[in-house]
Amino acid sequence: MYTDNKIRIGMNEKGENICINPSMSCRHGLIAGATGSGKTITLKVLAESFSDMGVPVFLADVKGDLAGMCMPGEDTEDMRRRIEKFGLADTGFDYHGYPTVFWDIYGRKGTPLRTTVTEMGPDLMATVLGLNDLQTALLSIIYKIADDQGLLLIDTKDLKAIINYVSDNHKTFEEDYGKIAPVSLAAIVREIVALEMKGAEQFFGEPAVNIRDFFNNGPEGRGVINILDSSSLINDPTLYSMFMMYLLSELFETLPEVGDQAKPKLVFFFDEAHLLFSGASKDLISKIEQVVKLIRSKGVGVYFATQNPSDIPDGVMNQLGNKIEHALHAYTPAEQKKVRAAAEGLRANPEFNTYETLMSLGTGEAVVSFLAEDGVPGLAEKVSILPPQSQMGEISDATRESEIRSSMVYTKYAESYDPDSAYEFLKRKGIEDEEARAAAERAAAEEKEALKAQQAAEKEALKAKEREEREAVKAAERAEKEAQRAKEKAEREAERERERESRKVKTAARSVGNSVAGTVGREVGKSVGSSFGKFGKTLGGNLGASLGRGIIGTLFRS
Repeated sequence: MYTDNKIRIGMNEKGENICINPSMSCRHGLIAGATGSGKTITLKVLAESFSDMGVPVFLADVKGDLAGMCMPGEDTEDMRRRIEKFGLADTGFDYHGYPTVFWDIYGRKGTPLRTTVTEMGPDLMATVLGLNDLQTALLSIIYKIADDQGLLLIDTKDLKAIINYVSDNHKTFEEDYGKIAPVSLAAIVREIVALEMKGAEQFFGEPAVNIRDFFNNGPEGRGVINILDSSSLINDPTLYSMFMMYLLSELFETLPEVGDQAKPKLVFFFDEAHLLFSGASKDLISKIEQVVKLIRSKGVGVYFATQNPSDIPDGVMNQLGNKIEHALHAYTPAEQKKVRAAAEGLRANPEFNTYETLMSLGTGEAVVSFLAEDGVPGLAEKVSILPPQSQMGEISDATRESEIRSSMVYTKYAESYDPDSAYEFLKRKGIEDEEARAAAERAAAEEKEALKAQQAAEKEALKAKEREEREAVKAAERAEKEAQRAKEKAEREAERERERESRKVKTAARSVGNSVAGTVGREVGKSVGSSFGKFGKTLGGNLGASLGRGIIGTLFRS
């Protein structure tokens, strides 16, 4: 409980109050102990004290037994004995509930709690996905391309969509972003799918939580206790780690540097912290260590609750200044070694043996060591832990539902929506590209058909021209032949005409010749015949005529 400006955690065997100095509460802390040793009660007492101090709290409720903080505690006989034991009746101790907001990634037992892929960032996303150096570099390039293209990365389908888009068009991007291996991008997509199967789809979306909604106070000035139901989330340590690391990283990046404060701005409790580190990669552990180391300067305290201090990596344990260790059971040499290491991690108190005390603590008892005002760890103290003022254990479903719906953040985050982001844009682009490709294909087909038609027309025109040329040649040949035949015919006709004329001439000549020859012959005969008397006249006339015709005929024939 918070009293006298200190966080009173319990009372030692001397009856002295053991307290945490609020100014040292940002130096982080550890709550350890075996099952049933009282860790949950201690966590409740611390959370109540911070709330009473006006400091908001965020805690993961793995078993559901922290939900009772919204209700007043019950006045039982056991509680009365404890109140009397610690002398709480005169300190203002009373039963009351605390202002509480229930959150649940799956939205079943609290207001849905989401973030976006963009807000998660490439480094943390790569760490959660367990990517190697090359894949991590490629994921950073994917984020850069999305930013340059003005594409929102809200959920995992957005991230897968842009990865596949870059893979399909990697040659286009390589000039500006360097070599991009599609095989490595495919490996990243497989890891994202594996993360989706673990429930990451529920975590990424809108509206994304504004971490400043964790920094609220209730009506009486008490800090709001934000309870994340992790009963389902804890089934997958990877998702649990991712979410918790996101919150711490977001707080670190968002909050300003404040240095040492009189009290924290916010306190985180990681219940079942061994699940946060079990099976975690070296990169993830290194990231947690880095954030825990630096976030205290932002006014945020981080407290890990686990079964054994050895569950916390050394690099993280070194940052935890306030330690509360309940009974640690050890039945094997290996377990005893762990308990001895835990005892050696506390500043020894000469009044008792820390190792033996840790092994013999009863329920509700613990060995504690808190930082003094100068930052030096105090001596280990065996203390009995105070009882909580709120209800211990779970609450009814009706009570939870009432608390959820009455929260001021419920209406803000209850309904999810899917904005127009990378997936939708690239889907439209794919459809447009497909339509453009189809149109281009149709245009190409039409152009091809037109070309074929043109070629066919040209071919037909060529054939027609060739036919015309052949017909022209044939016509010319026919004309030439006809002309030749006509010429030959004309020549033959001329020849025949000449022959006819020649025959006519010859006939005429013969006729004239005969006549002339006869006349001449007769005249010659007469001349010759006169010499022979009367007989000579007659003979000489006929014979002369015949002889004249023969001579003339011979001349004309020749």
